[in-house]
Amino acid sequence: MKRNLVLATVAAAALIGGGTVAAYAGSGDDGASPRQSDVRVAGDRDDTARDDDGGDRHDGRDDDRDGRDDRDEARSQAGRTGVTAADAIAAALERTPGTAVSAELDDDGSRVWEVTVVKGDGTEHDVRVSAGDGKVLSDRRDDDDDREGRADLAALKGASVDAREAAEAAAAKGVVVEIDLDDDGPAVWKAETTRGEWNVDLKSGAVTPHHDDDHDDRDDD
Repeated sequence: MKRNLVLATVAAAALIGGGTVAAYAGSGDDGASPRQSDVRVAGDRDDTARDDDGGDRHDGRDDDRDGRDDRDEARSQAGRTGVTAADAIAAALERTPGTAVSAELDDDGSRVWEVTVVKGDGTEHDVRVSAGDGKVLSDRRDDDDDREGRADLAALKGASVDAREAAEAAAAKGVVVEIDLDDDGPAVWKAETTRGEWNVDLKSGAVTPHHDDDHDDRDDD
């Protein structure tokens, strides 16, 4: 009887504490040695299941939330910008003649466009342009290997639409916060706007929605 009372008391404590406890039943009149009994609350199993099953769901929601936060930040930055991506590219090329392969609006509140210009020999220059008045703030040569710059020039060979024109075309789909040469497959200009991501054709300038698997589909073909 005493042993049953102890077990009942421990089980009740486990329910209140929400955990797993070890209950020791003391020896009874028969002199049997103490034995350990694990009491696991059903809530523990449920919590474990929710953690295991809910991890992926939480991760998906977190990714969606991060995407919305990035878009909101881009929209906020673009709303305070008096200089468009096309303007920034034009200013950068006036200072540093070459081929612009990307332009990105900083999302750190500095209100600066970062434009990458590739010279004919493949050297890259990072040109910073004020998003407020369009003045060039700095021009720094990138000391990394020039092969990437030469690859960009090769991908743009025969193109009819340059970065500035691509940014102007994409502006019909929202305020452009980034334009970049995407050459993972058949090369296109990839534009990020406050309303989504878009591809701009290098020859026709046609603007179409961007999908992450675009190049995979083309490669399969």
